[in-house]
Amino acid sequence: MKTYLAKKGEVKRDWWVVDAEGQVLGRLATKIASILRGKEKPEFTKNVDVGDFVIIINAEKVKVTGKKELQKMYYRHSGTPGGFREETLGELRNRFPEQILEKAVRGMIPHTTLGEEQFKKLKVYKGPTHEHKSQNPKVLDLTK
Repeated sequence: MKTYLAKKGEVKRDWWVVDAEGQVLGRLATKIASILRGKEKPEFTKNVDVGDFVIIINAEKVKVTGKKELQKMYYRHSGTPGGFREETLGELRNRFPEQILEKAVRGMIPHTTLGEEQFKKLKVYKGPTHEHKSQNPKVLDLTK
């Protein structure tokens, strides 16, 4: 029996919608990263993008455990002298709640051009509505 290798033109992609309200950040991010990469599918091939599209709603209501709201830090640098900035998860949640989930998922997929393709299939919204009704997304229940 030969090993099956997926080809780019043969991939069938689904759209999934996930409600992040009450979900723990890390556990949610690992499941989403797995779906974006296509590891849930039997035709998974590590050098071909076989993953599905994922829409996350209610990103501002994602839950974190322990003291991460005050102690988890996010860093960035503008590239100029003195341009180093840091902020806590709570401060980032007030400014851009979508970025919390985007950064968590981005860290769990490969940092290559293939990983960039997979990451582009992630759509995150802070409220309960999204713009992808025409794709008929299926509801993905991760509360199990």
